[in-house]
Amino acid sequence: MTSRLNPYLTFDGNAREAMEFYHSVFGGELRINTFGEFGSTEPGLADKVMHAMLTTEQGYTLMASDTAPGMPYNPGDTITCSLSGDPAEGLEEAWEKLSDGGTVTMPFEKQMWGDLYGMCVDRFGIGWMVNVAQPQ
Repeated sequence: MTSRLNPYLTFDGNAREAMEFYHSVFGGELRINTFGEFGSTEPGLADKVMHAMLTTEQGYTLMASDTAPGMPYNPGDTITCSLSGDPAEGLEEAWEKLSDGGTVTMPFEKQMWGDLYGMCVDRFGIGWMVNVAQPQ
């Protein structure tokens, strides 16, 4: 996969509805994973969206999720830049530079889906998610 930079939207419980709407607008393929699919048994959370991705024939990619437990939902702060790709594309170095002088909100480490992933807010206040795909 070639490295990509995509908008990542956060919703307060209606990510599925929003992404289905964007799917109706742009077409393409919509994939949705819930917190329950990744093992959450917390009441009211299992059916919420942990990650959704819409890819279109025009080359658009839009990602989204519902607000995760313990994370605040602040309208206006609901978009993050998602940087994703394969190893050796410089994403690890990008993570180091983006997080330097900023705030790491989730350490850059191996996650339950098998990839290296981290979240930070850079020194300018912009949120970033960096995901490096790992060989299966």
